[in-house]
Amino acid sequence: MNLMNSSFFAVIKSAFGSEVWAIITPAIVDTVYMTVLTMVFTLVLGLILGIVLLVTAEEGVHPLPLFNKVIGAVVNVLRSLPSMILIILTLPLSRMVIGKAYGPGACIFALVVSCVPMFARLVENSIMEVPKGKIEAAKAMGTPNFQLIIKVLIPEALPSLIRSFTIAVIAIISVTALAGSFGAGGLGDVAVRFGYSRFKTDILIAAVVVLVIIVQLVQFIGDSLSKYIIKKRFLI
Repeated sequence: MNLMNSSFFAVIKSAFGSEVWAIITPAIVDTVYMTVLTMVFTLVLGLILGIVLLVTAEEGVHPLPLFNKVIGAVVNVLRSLPSMILIILTLPLSRMVIGKAYGPGACIFALVVSCVPMFARLVENSIMEVPKGKIEAAKAMGTPNFQLIIKVLIPEALPSLIRSFTIAVIAIISVTALAGSFGAGGLGDVAVRFGYSRFKTDILIAAVVVLVIIVQLVQFIGDSLSKYIIKKRFLI
């Protein structure tokens, strides 16, 4: 029993040693790089797509039922495919665009394709929570559709949109870890290539600890920002 305890503590100690972090640190940089770029594309494209889905619905401010069904079907198909399958399918496109199918940059396209449909649906649901009375009041005042979206729908749904984006960012971090298995680099690559394949438990533990810290930090920032906006709204 003492031998097992000493071995366990030795692994934990090694996980925070300089040799392990010489491997982990570049992986953190790659993960942050992939996450930030994917976040930006997911925020912009997902927000636009979610608003389009909401606005063109049968009960939307500018109904286009056929268009909405086509876009909705595409979103649902992409959402139904596992992230692993999407990465496999989109890597050839990355090779065509940037000339290679490995490395952090090559997998960003796959990450965006995987995360945008999910965030678009979250955006759609968040904006649907806006009270219809406020929308009707804005329409009665003759507010154009574009201003209705910019000045009413998005501001009213902002706390919920922030929470939805927080969920999307955490999903992005998870997918970057998965993409590491396909040559994207980052913490997922280190965890699989060193921690799992080479039985380096200390490296695996270090990678997991960093991923947990990143996720907790993102969740904390998202929750704090959402609560701040709600509190400020009540004070006003």
